[in-house]
Amino acid sequence: MSPGNTTPVTRKRLAMTLAAALATSGLAAAVLGAPAEASPAAPAAPAATCPTAVQGGATVPFTEVQAECSANNGTLIGPDYTQGSLPSEAVGRQAITLGSQGQYVEFTTPSATNSIDLRYSLPQGKSGSLAVYVNGTKLAQDLTLTSKYSYLNTGQIGGSKTHKLYDETRMLLGQNVSAGAKIKVQVDGENTAGPYTIDLADFEQVAGPASAPANSVSLTSFGATPNDGTDDTSAFRNAIAGAKSQGKELWIPPGTFEIGQAVQVDQVTIRGAGPWYSVLHGNNVFNNGGASGNIKLYNFAVFGEISNRNDGSPDNAFHGVLGAGSVVSGLWIQHTKCGLWLMSGASSNLTIENNRILDTTADGINFDGAVTGSTLHNNFLRNNGDDGLALWSNGTADSGNTLSNNTIEVPTLANGIALYGGSNNTVTGNLVQDTNALGGGILVGNRFNSVPLSGTITVSNNTTLRAGALDPNWQFGVGALWFDARDQAITGVTVNVTNFRAVDSPYEAIQFIDGNGVGKVIGGITINGATIDGTGTFAVQSQTQGSVGISNLTASRVGVTGTYNCPYPTSNPPMSFTGSGNTGLTGTWSNCATWPPPNSGPPTPPATGSNAALGRPASASGSQGGFPPGNAVDGNSSSYWESTNNAFPQSLTVDLGAATSINKATLKLPPASAWSARTETLTIQGSTDGSNYSTIVGSRGYNFDPASGNAVTVTFGATSPRYVRLAITGNTGWPAGQISEFEVNRS
Repeated sequence: MSPGNTTPVTRKRLAMTLAAALATSGLAAAVLGAPAEASPAAPAAPAATCPTAVQGGATVPFTEVQAECSANNGTLIGPDYTQGSLPSEAVGRQAITLGSQGQYVEFTTPSATNSIDLRYSLPQGKSGSLAVYVNGTKLAQDLTLTSKYSYLNTGQIGGSKTHKLYDETRMLLGQNVSAGAKIKVQVDGENTAGPYTIDLADFEQVAGPASAPANSVSLTSFGATPNDGTDDTSAFRNAIAGAKSQGKELWIPPGTFEIGQAVQVDQVTIRGAGPWYSVLHGNNVFNNGGASGNIKLYNFAVFGEISNRNDGSPDNAFHGVLGAGSVVSGLWIQHTKCGLWLMSGASSNLTIENNRILDTTADGINFDGAVTGSTLHNNFLRNNGDDGLALWSNGTADSGNTLSNNTIEVPTLANGIALYGGSNNTVTGNLVQDTNALGGGILVGNRFNSVPLSGTITVSNNTTLRAGALDPNWQFGVGALWFDARDQAITGVTVNVTNFRAVDSPYEAIQFIDGNGVGKVIGGITINGATIDGTGTFAVQSQTQGSVGISNLTASRVGVTGTYNCPYPTSNPPMSFTGSGNTGLTGTWSNCATWPPPNSGPPTPPATGSNAALGRPASASGSQGGFPPGNAVDGNSSSYWESTNNAFPQSLTVDLGAATSINKATLKLPPASAWSARTETLTIQGSTDGSNYSTIVGSRGYNFDPASGNAVTVTFGATSPRYVRLAITGNTGWPAGQISEFEVNRS
């Protein structure tokens, strides 16, 4: 879903379409034996700095290995968050481009494997292949690559009109290799579709095909023929009816079966030999206008051929009603519009788990109203063209559902996880990373005419990594976790957010907004125990009114300052934040007429000379009313801290969050000429524990003169305290300590 204020980009309708499809030639096992080709290109360069990785989300049978962390002699691109760029849509925001013959990426397998699933990008309109080597020996079969399912155009969005630049292709290697093996993808003489941009590879030890279970009938017994390109729809329908009438499971043996028209299912189990072996090839394999339930779909793949998104066509792997008590488990869905779009009637007590949903042109899974008591668990989603997982309470509330331990990577046009209205739903233990334009990591909101949020919404133990993006319509950041009252105020609901972790958010970590710019109230939200590690702008950004509780939040590496609290319209009161025990929220952006300049964007490592105290928690021995210690670290030299009057000595302390190497302090008073020149006498002290302080610079008088900027600089030998204190014993201009900016500069 798009948060933009202009015409919505990705609208949820009664029928959804996607553009993506499958390179089926990657399914066959490769064969060893071709001679190795010499590589004329330069030797491998050292691996780039690997992007940050975090724990959480789904437990999957494969291991993801980044190209930029592997030996290669290609060209590193990124990190870059620019909408529509190749690095911005890569996992980790970096990739390797192979532009000439002999260039390669050589992955080291972290565990035993017999397969590769390669995520790549080709120039638009190109199709071709890429050579594969295992421990130096070239496979007889190349990986087949295509741009057919990439380069989706969405003309109404701001910024870049083209997105979804990557695709994936898979191959069985024809052999088992142990951990530490070298698997190389290389541009050889026959590989002419480049340049090839390589993002990552998944390595998996794929078990052999399962055998037909007892008490089952085979699809081939009803006339379906695998791997021949003929339409098996009629045989599939007859097989479903036959299995159901006999009280047996329907078995899909290994092979690819063409399903040219959608089939309906109810009260039947369909099981495959495994998603690497049993493939149903069709754009909309299952389409249920109604069903009572007890539908069981296990262990096969659905591959489509969708290359344009059409929201008037149900081009989804499963579309419609699952009824009660149904299970979808172990499916690999790729190149359809959506993975599962549940609509047209009530579905309840569903279990949707252990699925891979890749390269769709819209949502991975959407509960389009009236889905209750169901579980989305341990699913892996990557490169979805809209929301990864969405509960859209369209007409009737989605209620009592749980989204647990799922992983969503690089959704390209919306959110990783979205709750659009609904009641008593739970989002727990998920990982969302590398979101792109028009979306954030996790959204809770009243959007798209949904039944409003009600009851208790639980958001617990979730992690986001590099989540959030610049909205090209609004031209400001969307949060890693955000709350949107666009359609209706968020009131009359309890939203409990606990143990949320946001790492390297490109813009703000947490956001509150009324996307219509009316100023609807947001309330009923309590955030407890959040950890924010790296933001491009703010820890918390509020653009509407209301009251929210935030307690025990810890923020570090905040790009600009702790909070942005500027309601729109400006006649509304700002958000009221209650709670306690927070660190790192100190400082509020002071100029609501502007957005922060160059510090916005993805967080970067602290530079030498940068101000380690900006936005950090500050405390003082005493303060005069209206001049708190936070004013000294808010980046605004016109605001200031003033200690209790007539009560020397006084102290001002800043917590840098961790031991930090520093060698300079810059002290300022307001630059206005109304401030007369004065001398403050003080000592600079440091501590690693906040209790025991040692002297960094001994007591001396510092002259502040508005004629020369009212600032002084103190240099000293490099030292690494966590806490830095000014101990002030005198001021010739006023009987109190006064500091407008206390900058502590990194060495």
